[in-house]
Amino acid sequence: MHTWRLLEVKADNAFMNMAIDEAILTAHASKQVPNTLRLYQWSPSAVSIGKFQNPQNEVNLANCQKLGVSVVRRVSGGGTVYHDEQGELTFCVTTSTQDLGVKDIASAYLKVYDGIKDALRLLGVSADFSEGDEKNCPNLTVNNKKISGSAQTRKSGTVMQHGTLLLDVDLEKMFSLIRVPWAKSLEEILSIARKRITSVKNEVGHAVSAATATNAILVGFRNALRIELDPGELTAFEKKTAERLYKDKYSTGDWNLDGKSILG
Repeated sequence: MHTWRLLEVKADNAFMNMAIDEAILTAHASKQVPNTLRLYQWSPSAVSIGKFQNPQNEVNLANCQKLGVSVVRRVSGGGTVYHDEQGELTFCVTTSTQDLGVKDIASAYLKVYDGIKDALRLLGVSADFSEGDEKNCPNLTVNNKKISGSAQTRKSGTVMQHGTLLLDVDLEKMFSLIRVPWAKSLEEILSIARKRITSVKNEVGHAVSAATATNAILVGFRNALRIELDPGELTAFEKKTAERLYKDKYSTGDWNLDGKSILG
């Protein structure tokens, strides 16, 4: 049985969260750190966009600024995501594809989601794997309503998959920040979103704390991946790399608005 490093729940701003994820990816790809499961939250709330998206098309930037919601571009693909400070727990799995025991992208998604699916089972929610489509990455659904989504990137035999588990969801706030070009009104968006998005709270009928969800995720990943989790810290290399990425990439308009960075 393999032992993975566990980076326990911490809340950071959007720019540092993405910098840390990429720093772990860089360190693992250069074989400096073990396979890692990181859990975190966002403070303040944020909207993240996929690496190849245009924020002008995807995000209501004026509303984000008005509400103090950060906007950050991920290094992974996928679509636009609202990360609520209280209503979400985010996971990031960084491992070699060999250790994950998969050969293709779809299998990697399925294997990681097995951990989240088992965590939801422990919380009293039965979820199904959805393969997604050309516009949406694979995700987990409950009665065809999305409850967990994620996105991937790869580097030198290492896969990093980070994603969300919705503990609660404020659809009105979410879609005041995320643009839906085809919609004529917010109510039109909400009428459809209510049929497509759910949360742990909606499914079990009461609030579930981040601490409770964290414990379920840890058990879920131990069960699904047959691993042990050893609490650890970022290495000096990862901290230095994250600080550089934060300063020179993720907190810059060149990256977040235009997708350009001197760091790649």
